[in-house]
Amino acid sequence: MTESQGSNPSRRTLIGWGGAGLALGAAAAGGAVAMAEAGDDVDPVAAETGGAVEFHGANQAGIATPVQDRLHFAAFDVKTEDRDEFVQMLKDWTAAARRMTAGEAVGEGAYGGLAEAPPDDTGEALGLKPSRLTLTIGFGPSLFDRFGLADKRPEALVDLPKFPGDNLDRSRTGGDLCVQACADDPQVAVHAIRNLARIGFGKVAIRWSQLGFGKTSSTTPDAQTPRNLMGFKDGTRNIAGTETDRLKKFVWVGDGDGDAKSSWMTGGSYLVARRIRMNVETWDRTSLQEQEDVFGRDKREGAPVGKAKEHDEPFLKAMKPDAHVRLAHPDSNGGVTILRRGYSFTDGTDGLGRLDAGLFFLAYQRDVRKGFIPLQRRLSAQDALNEYIQHVGSAVFAVPPGVRDAHDWWGRTLFSKEA
Repeated sequence: MTESQGSNPSRRTLIGWGGAGLALGAAAAGGAVAMAEAGDDVDPVAAETGGAVEFHGANQAGIATPVQDRLHFAAFDVKTEDRDEFVQMLKDWTAAARRMTAGEAVGEGAYGGLAEAPPDDTGEALGLKPSRLTLTIGFGPSLFDRFGLADKRPEALVDLPKFPGDNLDRSRTGGDLCVQACADDPQVAVHAIRNLARIGFGKVAIRWSQLGFGKTSSTTPDAQTPRNLMGFKDGTRNIAGTETDRLKKFVWVGDGDGDAKSSWMTGGSYLVARRIRMNVETWDRTSLQEQEDVFGRDKREGAPVGKAKEHDEPFLKAMKPDAHVRLAHPDSNGGVTILRRGYSFTDGTDGLGRLDAGLFFLAYQRDVRKGFIPLQRRLSAQDALNEYIQHVGSAVFAVPPGVRDAHDWWGRTLFSKEA
């Protein structure tokens, strides 16, 4: 019996599976696969009613999983120098993640324990459904400067170069590790990050975080394509969840990738996170024709230039040379394909009456050197969209394989000599 199947009934059990209720970047790829071995097995009814996503699997959930509506992403700095203490924290985090994704409280819960001690759970998710919560962990390049891990840093985990037009805020860049919390209820996602930060107190500290809403890429076949804050459909050509061959080719790290020092990443992936601010005030004063020329699609249907329907195969030469879709398409980039699951954000104003809004871009790939970097070099140099956007935050992470069973834990393949 796993930790999430203990004698106390979970919120998921009490509510019941049938309870009441019900992307900007490369236009290249994405994915969702509902397979047990991929760590994202989803009961169809549960997916519609806020049920639970399977935590265990060969790959971490939250990558190829059907994209949820809300995001809380957090990058952490490591504060401890004690390897054993850090490893124990990863084990504690895994236990907490296992419970929270199942709709259960952390540890002994938010009440009923010793009155003189803080409760194990912060309590704001009491009574809420699991809401398809997924928690995905990644390790940044700087982590490999610690704990004797230098010889385990994969060659594919490169520091991103400075791209033309970047205006990166150091307070929103980098991180020793990250956790991506996705859920259909924002309070469930925030609760998850809050509890992990509390458990990690003294060992890690949040470096920066980002709330997201309105998924900008769909990883579900036949789902309605979402729109970004510029009003255009985004993620039309994302990898569908049924395209397991493309996931294997473009997303999951294989047995033969890299050398022996990166063998621990087999079944994992590499994540690029970019905070992209949109100059929405300028965009909103731009003519419809220019907006459509910038993207290479019409605004109503999302159809490529000269085509009638969104999913019609684009004729790239019919688009302007600097159109976003033309430049980002795999046919223009030697087949480069990435999996996107970004979110829109609005973080108040900048003090000058302008919205601090845009896209929190999340892209998973098998190798950053063959995915995001060549694609972004092309886009940053030529894309007409650059007049209306600016990359202001950036990070890259190695996302290890999934937690196989109740005895496994996040990062075991990296930190355990037995692995």
